[in-house]
Amino acid sequence: MDMLARREHAPAELAAKLRKRDFETADIDEVIDDLLADDLLSSRRYTEAIVNSRVRRGVGPVRIRADLARMEIDEALIEQVLEEAAIDWFELADSVRHKQFGATLPEQYKERARQMRFLQRRGFDFDCIRATFDAD
Repeated sequence: MDMLARREHAPAELAAKLRKRDFETADIDEVIDDLLADDLLSSRRYTEAIVNSRVRRGVGPVRIRADLARMEIDEALIEQVLEEAAIDWFELADSVRHKQFGATLPEQYKERARQMRFLQRRGFDFDCIRATFDAD
């Protein structure tokens, strides 16, 4: 309960933490099932919290999906939460680029490529990146 009081956890994440503390696998499974049944542990709430947190930090959908998949969150749930969040990924990519590099779009290919790689590492797909640099 101490772990859940601090922040939301994915079921797989909580199970891994409990395994590190040398609890038996059967006990861990039982506790996880009980917490899920009592709605004290929720994959949906965890997914929503991660999406909101990552968007505030300027992270794109590709990286968010990868982060959640690493926590063994169901792909359908990820897509549903991302869709419900109704985020304008093009606008977010543009504001992240603007915040990092300024308002002026680079004219030199080398600088343009550097900024594109930055956005790609942040988790934006090619369409968002391209729209950011094609906007005038």
